[in-house]
Amino acid sequence: MEATVAERGQITLPKAVRDALGLTKGTTLKVELDGGRIVLRKNVDDAISRLRGRFKLDGFANTDEAMRAIRGHAPGDPYLPPEPDNGDGTP
Repeated sequence: MEATVAERGQITLPKAVRDALGLTKGTTLKVELDGGRIVLRKNVDDAISRLRGRFKLDGFANTDEAMRAIRGHAPGDPYLPPEPDNGDGTP
């Protein structure tokens, strides 16, 4: 695929690329230089911030409680190493 730089420095990303990444008008892209390459990255922070507060935590008082139920710990909890398993199913 190719894109041509226009007079004002703009490029048009091919439709296949826009569709594959879900890029729409107003999507923010991060631009990085990697040696002689230009790397464009979709800014997922923007997508996450737009979704914040849209989901219910049915049965949980807050996000930390939900994380503990799913993962066994929440961000910021002290790290507790797993208990050793002696092979017979008991710790």
